This record gives sequence, structure tokens and C-alpha cells, in this order.
Amino acid sequence: MIDKVKDANTDKLAEAIVSVRSVDEAYRFLSDLCTISEITEMSKRLTAAKMLRDGSTYNEIAEKTHLSTATITRVNRALRYGSDGYAMVLDRISE
Repeated sequence: MIDKVKDANTDKLAEAIVSVRSVDEAYRFLSDLCTISEITEMSKRLTAAKMLRDGSTYNEIAEKTHLSTATITRVNRALRYGSDGYAMVLDRISE
């Protein structure tokens, strides 16, 4: 998947993300880059990933996040067969 989107533009985006140094800076960058709906959707997916790792059911996740079961399935697929991005970030923010 990464190879399908990797180019000079996405490299710059990744570099921009890595350059963020605080939660405040992250909010500032996200608010300029994304719509409120996009930010909210991404935060729900991260919450779903954490809940899946913690053993929650799809119904529990859907009730809490209001995500569709199709989206929860995509998050679960990424957790199981993806690039380990969710796992990496969840491990780091739980430290």
C-alpha cells in the first residue's frame, strides 16, 4: 500500500508530520491540512484500533465511535495485515 502512494508529494507530507513537535503544533497543522470531519474521522479510527487491540467487539466500537462496521473492518484489517502503523503509534502514545 505504501508504494502505491509514495511519491515526492507524499514524502513531503510525511516529513511535515515528522516535523511536528507538540500536541499544539499537531492541532495547528491538522486544522490547516484537514477539515474538521476528516480530523474527527481519523481520531475515531485510532480509537477503534485501540479498542480492537483491547478486545472490544465491533458493536461496542460502533456504539462508541459511530463508525460503520465496514470502517471498523478496514481498521481491523490494517491492524492485522497492514504496515503496523497503528500498533507503532498506539504503543508510543500509551507509554
